[in-house]
Parts: sequence; structure tokens; C-alpha cells
Amino acid sequence: MRRIALLKSALVSAVVLALALPALPALAREAPAAASAAQVKETGMVAAAHPLAVEAGVSVLRRGGSAMDAAVAVQAALGLVEPQSSGIGGGAFITYYDAKTRKVTAYNGRETAPSGASPDMFLGPDGKPLSFVDAVTSGRSTGVPGAVAMLHMAQKAHGRLAWKDLFTEAEALADQGFAVTPRLAALAARSVAWGRQPDATAYFTKPDGQVIQAGDILKNPAYAATLRKIAAEGPAALLEGEIAEAIVRRTTEGPLPGTLTLADLKAYKPKVSEPVCRPYRVYVVCVPPAPSGGPAVLMGLGILANTDIAAHGPDTVEGWYLFSQASRLMYADRDRYFGDPDFVDVPVQGLLDPAYLKARAALIPPKVAGAPPPPGKPRGAGLRAPDATQEPSGTTHFVIVDGDGNVVSMTTTVESLFGSGRMVHGFFLNNQLTDFSFSPTEKDGVAAANAVAPGKQPRSSMAPAVVLDRKGRFVAAVGSPGGNAILAYNLKALVGVLDWKLSMQEAVVLPNLIARGPPYLSEPSRFPPGVVEGLAARGVVLTGSGGAEGSGLHGVMVTPQGLSGGADPRREGVARKP
Repeated sequence: MRRIALLKSALVSAVVLALALPALPALAREAPAAASAAQVKETGMVAAAHPLAVEAGVSVLRRGGSAMDAAVAVQAALGLVEPQSSGIGGGAFITYYDAKTRKVTAYNGRETAPSGASPDMFLGPDGKPLSFVDAVTSGRSTGVPGAVAMLHMAQKAHGRLAWKDLFTEAEALADQGFAVTPRLAALAARSVAWGRQPDATAYFTKPDGQVIQAGDILKNPAYAATLRKIAAEGPAALLEGEIAEAIVRRTTEGPLPGTLTLADLKAYKPKVSEPVCRPYRVYVVCVPPAPSGGPAVLMGLGILANTDIAAHGPDTVEGWYLFSQASRLMYADRDRYFGDPDFVDVPVQGLLDPAYLKARAALIPPKVAGAPPPPGKPRGAGLRAPDATQEPSGTTHFVIVDGDGNVVSMTTTVESLFGSGRMVHGFFLNNQLTDFSFSPTEKDGVAAANAVAPGKQPRSSMAPAVVLDRKGRFVAAVGSPGGNAILAYNLKALVGVLDWKLSMQEAVVLPNLIARGPPYLSEPSRFPPGVVEGLAARGVVLTGSGGAEGSGLHGVMVTPQGLSGGADPRREGVARKP
């Protein structure tokens, strides 16, 4: 029944998109020059968090590959040069735009819990939740990896080159070695100092006993061999046979062994569906359905659509005040109601109902006083317990546009930094199951929407977005890592581009502000003069850093001059054309 409900939701999304695409009389003005630049001859663009991964994608585009072909190459390279964030042992979501048909498709490669998973698997003998460190580094934290299977499904549908030819660049980097970047060196040192990840410690420690430093050449022949096997055999190379056996063996070792089996790995199936799309101003924004965080970002936009934030730029107190309060409302609902729609009823239609969003926007006070707003009561919402999910860092995002205008917006992860810290065959295993709520119920016994269950996908904040004009033409694509802060990061970038008319680079550089619950985590030093003080006067006191691991926003948009990209300076990436 829940699968039927999911299909109905997808059909509704498709209808909403179809209705949204024709130009509406009340929105007669054309979307900013983005859409009118479609005739500019382009060779494509790749925006990702590491220059070597960008080069791998650009190389595939130069060889005549499609955006989806390049996505396979970029992910293979990122798993080597940015292993703290994503890899073939993790999961991902894709929002894909087909320029010829103007159709948007969502792909779900989220990890799944093994058949032996139980609601209390992250509770200790005393019945209390395990410490996060103990849970992450345990064998229980690893779910069935889905990124490779998802990419294989999507590339089969949208690729031009042979699958076996998409790993060349990453294989060469693994065999010949690559220069360690400052970010990787710093995080590797932190992991080694942590002392609870023996596989990571062994990988990042040189023969002289010193931890790798920026500029050192790091080789990974085991990873190259794994890529060659995946190139030859597809996802079966990872989900069956010797590599699968190694995954099971490593996850069922102590401390706190997991229950992952060969049958769990072999049974994995990625999902393809209609996206969830909603109009925003003169645009249409598309994201993957739950359990991704995409619909939550649409909630944030829907709330802001009932404000005049577009009249207040990024240098104003009012603009950031409205952003912060819309974020609080967005998080309150997401944290209460989101989970895997195959297992729980996620009231997406109620949460995105225009009347509901208008009512939520009306709760934004002139000045903050008291506790954060509670979750609302959208149509279709059941009784759900407050959530006890902890979402750490360990994710990345990239956007690829090919010469025909096809677009891949992909967020991909191993969950924590270096996942569980356990390695097999040259790659890190994910700790994705710690994205479930550690407490399956509240004290009164009410179930959490994101409680653990066999075969269930944990809730995600990943929300790769594609923006269209009302005629279905590509305008922009953007996304970010950052744990639960992803929702705020993506919302910020979309507001920057669509409301404040910034370039993609200007939008990703904007200061971050995460208003989830009581604190306002931010980057006070990045705001224009007077904004921090003005917000404080209205009850929004900015504290801390940018939240979680910080953003890693990457995006591409269309301008009258052609494609323009943005790469978050908080990471080490670039945006480049072939």
C-alpha cells in the first residue's frame, strides 16, 4: 500500500510540473536571462569539490560523453581524492534534466538497512542510545551501498559512451598517485588522532610513521583494481563476489558487529521516479522525493514565496531575518515528519500545500521571542515522535551540464568523514545507518518516522536541485553537502540566484545561516556591516561556525553569455568548461 501511495505522490508531482510549465498570465515576465540564453553554443561545464574530479568529468565530455557519463567518472575520482566525503561504498541522489524532452527524473541510490536490522540496534545494554562515536565506527553503521548501482541504472538510460570506458581517469590517478590537498591532509590527521579507525590510520600513515601531509603523493592500487572490476562487471562487482564478501566480513567484525549479509547486498535495487517539482516565483524547482531532503527545501521556498524577501537583498537585515525564520519552520516540519515513504506516510502533499505554507509563513514574528516554532499539522500527518537523528558531515555535491544541455545534479555521501572508517579493497564503507533515529520511540511509545527497520532507507538531507523556467527550459542546478545543514545551504543558494539575482558564484559565497531549533549557527564575519547587529536586535543571535562540515555548494546556471558555474570556496573545487 505504501508503494502505491508513493506512486500516487509521484504522479501528482508530474501533474504539478505539467501544470506549472506553461507561462502563466500573472507571471508573464520571462525568467532572468538564464532561459533566453539556451541558444548559446556550449560544450558543457563541470562543478565539483576537487579539481582532479572536475578534470575527470571534463575529459569524458571532451570524448563525446554525456552529463551522466561524466557523472560516473567524477564519482569514481571523488571516491579517491575526496574519500572523506563520498565514494563507491556510499549512496547518492540524482536530479537529472533531459534537454531534448525537457523532462526531469529523480534517481535514488540511498543505502538500505540489512534484513537483520532492528529498531533498537543503536541502543546500548542500558536501553539508552549509543554514543555517536561508538555507533559510527561499529559494524552496525554500514548500509548496503547504492551509488554505483544507481549510476549504472542512470548511465544505461542517459549515457553515450560504454560503461567500461568511464573509469580511466580515476584508475590512472589511483595507480600513479595524486597530490594530497590541505583539506584531505587535515581531515586524515584528525581521523588518525581520533584513534578509533584503524583502517583509516593505516591508509593515511606513511612508512616512516608520519601522517600524510599536503603535497604528498598518495597511491591506492587496491582502489584502481576495484574500479577495473566495476568497469568490467558493473555494480555486481561490488554487490556480489569477493568484494561483497569482504564488505560483509568487515562489517560483521567487532566492536558492535553488524548484520549485513551477501543476500542483502545482492538484493539492492536503486530507484527511479518522478521528481517533486513546485513553482517558485517565475520558476519551477525540482528535487528527488523523500527520503531525500528535497521536499523540505521546497517547503522553505514555499514559505518564502509568501514573503517579500526578494525586495530585501543579501546586505539587509530583513532579508536574512526572513530567511532565518522560514528555515526554522522548514526544519520543524522536516524533523518531525520525514522518513522512508515505503515504510511511513510522509505527508508531502500536505506539507507543500500552498494554503499550509501560507499559514506557516504567517507565523513569522516581527521579532523572535521564546522557543522555536513547533511542527505544524499538515494534511495527512499522523502522530509522530520528536526525532533523535544525528546527521554528521561526510558528503559532496557536483553539477554537470553537457554540450546538449543535459544536466546532472548529484549529492553523494559516505555519511561521516571517511564513513565508518572501515575499508575494503581500497575504499571506505559508509556509516549511513546512523542517519536513522537512535531512539525508535518517544517515552510515550509513539514511533519516530525515521526509526530503523529492515530494508528501510534512512532519512536524508541531500537535496540536489534543478531549476527550470515555466517553459521547461534549464535555468540552474545546485546542491551541497553539510549534514542537516544541507537544507539551509541549498535554500540560501536558491534564494541568492532566484530572488537576489546573484551569479551562481556570488550565491554560493554568501554567508551560511542554519536555523534549526534554538541556535542560529552561522558565519558572522562573512555578513555585511550592520547585519549581525541588526539581527541580534530582532532576537536572531548568530553563533558558532557555518554548521556541520560547512557547505560545499556547487552549481551551474545559464546566463546570456552561456553557462556560469559556482564552486564553494569553503572547499577545494572549481567549475570548468571542457
